[in-house]
Amino acid sequence: MKGTLSPALILLTILAYFLMLIGISWLTSRKADSKDFYLAGRKAPWWLVAIGMVGASMSGVTFISIPGAIGAGGLNRDFSYLQVVFGYMVGYLVIATVLMPMYYRLNLTSIYSYLGKRFGFYSNKTGAAFFLLSRVIGASFRLFLVAMVLHQFVLGIPPLNVPFWATVFVTIVLIWVYTFRGGIKTIVWTDAVQTVMFITAVVATIVFIGQAIGEDLGGLVAAVQKSQYSKIFFLEGGWGDPNNFFKQFFSGALITIVMTGLDQDMMQKNLACRNIRDAQKNMFTFSIILFVTNLIFLTLGALLYLYAAHTAMELPAKSDYLYPTIALQHLSPVVGLVFMIGLIAAAYSSADSALTALTTSFCVDFLNMEDNGKPEPQNRRTRVWVHIGFSLVLMLAILVFKALNNDAVINELFKAAGYTYGPLLGLFTFGMLTKYQIKDKWVIAVCLAAPVLTWIIVDLAAKYWNFQFGFLNLALNGLLTILGLWLISIRSDKMVLSNE
Repeated sequence: MKGTLSPALILLTILAYFLMLIGISWLTSRKADSKDFYLAGRKAPWWLVAIGMVGASMSGVTFISIPGAIGAGGLNRDFSYLQVVFGYMVGYLVIATVLMPMYYRLNLTSIYSYLGKRFGFYSNKTGAAFFLLSRVIGASFRLFLVAMVLHQFVLGIPPLNVPFWATVFVTIVLIWVYTFRGGIKTIVWTDAVQTVMFITAVVATIVFIGQAIGEDLGGLVAAVQKSQYSKIFFLEGGWGDPNNFFKQFFSGALITIVMTGLDQDMMQKNLACRNIRDAQKNMFTFSIILFVTNLIFLTLGALLYLYAAHTAMELPAKSDYLYPTIALQHLSPVVGLVFMIGLIAAAYSSADSALTALTTSFCVDFLNMEDNGKPEPQNRRTRVWVHIGFSLVLMLAILVFKALNNDAVINELFKAAGYTYGPLLGLFTFGMLTKYQIKDKWVIAVCLAAPVLTWIIVDLAAKYWNFQFGFLNLALNGLLTILGLWLISIRSDKMVLSNE
């Protein structure tokens, strides 16, 4: 059944949704100060953080790209992405038992302060700078996906014909409005609401697909199991296969450690819990919910392709457009509205906290706001301007990605992460597992050289040895960083901070 949604109806629904978020922001940000903005006064309920982290981890990238990638025949085909999710579980265990206890013991606001305590001034700034670069890339890709869909199906078509840059501007402004005052104190609530919203959207889509093809829940599950898309484990293709189980599993673990455990955005929510026990309960609960949610998303992806085959519809040129095309143009108008809310919720639950984390890291690591001795009103004004500045940076980055995007957004995101998070993986690993001090001023050179060498090695391996690193470029990047740090190291008998 073809949808009859008008752009005006979609916009009114989105407006109502953001008015709700602004209302939550107003309720939670009254009398908020810097401690509330950065860490919610360390009073955030662990269960609320766990729910919100699901949305922050998955985002609009998972919402559209993972279902679309299932039938695209390349990376993350069929249910192979579940191999990565199994690796995620290992990564979350490492974060909960190794990294978070250290962060709480050192009472950190920015986790990159550890690098300053362990190695020195330049290490702190280098780690924070790589986070800023990494998170700008990640958040921009996610927001680009939302802006792309809004422009393709709502704002960029008659009668509105809004230019893409204006769509991006509106997307960024809406985030800024409900985060600039309360920061993390607001986000732990809005992210929880948005997680519930986008999971509801996926479940609703599955139900409506079942109605459209005449199957109940049991019939849908059976159809997915019997389909060509149900394969999970890829063991026979060897290391040259981008979906090889071992590559996907170990990459998933590493991706989780660096993109959650070494990421100020994700750790800022965990550090907002009352104590380490609450933070660990949050992490374990979150990992279970995340696994189930990913399984639901993969099921949706298979059903989207089964629906397309059932109705003989023409598949869109880009796999990222499959879900929005079916939801907005083939199913009930109710599904279209639910889809748009789900997409907005999925993307904004990660982008809003990213903007807050970027602001936090810059204020703490570069402007030293925790110890600068300036009055709170002055620091608050500076923080607002930093918040505005990063909003503009995200907008410019999205416009650049509009011109460069050639692949499924999920794959591009992880490719970028392999190069920008690798130095962080190397810095933290070297700091926690050795007693060496380093020549601090040389850190920036090492951390710039490692991604360049990784790119060269990955390119040569693909051209001359037909070996695809895939997400394992992250491990290579980290190892090269560790090797570089060892070359500039100085043996010290002093116990490192992480073991104190």
